[in-house]
Amino acid sequence: METGKLEHAKQTADALVAAFNAMDIPTILSFRSPCCLRTIVPRSLNILPASNNAFEKHRYQVRSVFANYKLDVHDVVEDVAARRIVMWLAARADTVDGPYESEYMWTMEFDESGEKIVAMRPMREFVDAVMKKEFGPKFRKALEQAKDRDEKGAGNS
Repeated sequence: METGKLEHAKQTADALVAAFNAMDIPTILSFRSPCCLRTIVPRSLNILPASNNAFEKHRYQVRSVFANYKLDVHDVVEDVAARRIVMWLAARADTVDGPYESEYMWTMEFDESGEKIVAMRPMREFVDAVMKKEFGPKFRKALEQAKDRDEKGAGNS
């Protein structure tokens, strides 16, 4: 990949962060190739890789629980030859159980145009394992409450 095309990939990565901050799920998905997989690491968390459909469902669940979601980019590493960008991010959101704060490391490989994250190697997302384990039960409880609210709302229509 030429340097100019990696710059296009960097613009795509920045737009992806902006879409996450807006919780704009269709835009988030638009940056992923049809076969892109999201793989969460460390593997000790036992989270299966997610296809675009599974990823989309999860993002809507997250959106129902998190308010004021914000990603801040702390560092970016660019590898022109591998068409890869790595971003270190900090996340913050408000929830009914208090603030959510975590860190992520996204490893994204791009197609030749720099416009799509591809699945030649899955998109890998390193997560804060301690936060995931501590916040996970609260998140699952909040998802159930959101689901119950949605079902009650659907019954009133």
